[in-house]
Amino acid sequence: MGKINYDARLHTGYVAGRQLSPDALGTWLEAFARHLPDTRPLSWLDLGSGTGRMTPHLAGAFGGPAHGVEPSEKMRAQAVAGAAHPAVTYAAGSAESIPLPDASVDAALLFFVWHHVAGRETAARELRRVVKPGGTIFVQTNFSDLMPDVWWFRAVPEWGKADSAQFRTQDEVIGDFTGAGWTLAAREEVTWPRSASLAEDYERLKRRAVSFFELVTEEQIEAGFARIEELLPSLGSEPQYETSQLLVFRR
Repeated sequence: MGKINYDARLHTGYVAGRQLSPDALGTWLEAFARHLPDTRPLSWLDLGSGTGRMTPHLAGAFGGPAHGVEPSEKMRAQAVAGAAHPAVTYAAGSAESIPLPDASVDAALLFFVWHHVAGRETAARELRRVVKPGGTIFVQTNFSDLMPDVWWFRAVPEWGKADSAQFRTQDEVIGDFTGAGWTLAAREEVTWPRSASLAEDYERLKRRAVSFFELVTEEQIEAGFARIEELLPSLGSEPQYETSQLLVFRR
């Protein structure tokens, strides 16, 4: 996974900058549950598990075990230290080389991960190898032709252009999986609470824990924050929500 080096800088502010609230976690877990059998426990692969912001919650909600696989050593170390759970293990690995046996998990999650995967064809086949027949994968990613409406990209269009360049179209992403034998079972929009207020949202943004900051210059970053500071009084203070795309594939 990767054109973005999370070991260089991003790991330092990721937990504080990208942590999901209980309400946000609940929204996502409910979305996953809608596409899964009622049987428990269900075993999971959290591919690109990062600092473990989702992994222990998958184990808790669905019974586990949940296997977090993450290539970044420093992100993984934070997961081990701060996102432990009796039914969770964290291991080094990548989408192209998953350290799990064949047909070992009921479901797999790729949460804001797919745009970092270089060997997409290999990765889609690897997922098909480790997910059980009849199992499910959840792919949450942005699409270049269906980007979320986020206030800071409206304020700083240059940032938005850099961000959207990371992503491919929805049809292209679907093709990555159907070409490897997966069946598209559903696609839906999930609206989740990102922050309790715009001020909180901005404080998180200033931690620069979003990967597009690695794709713009320091000058563009400084100019963007200066523009936001000018606009802040006119932007309101209400809770901030984001609508994300979720693809569900069946093996």
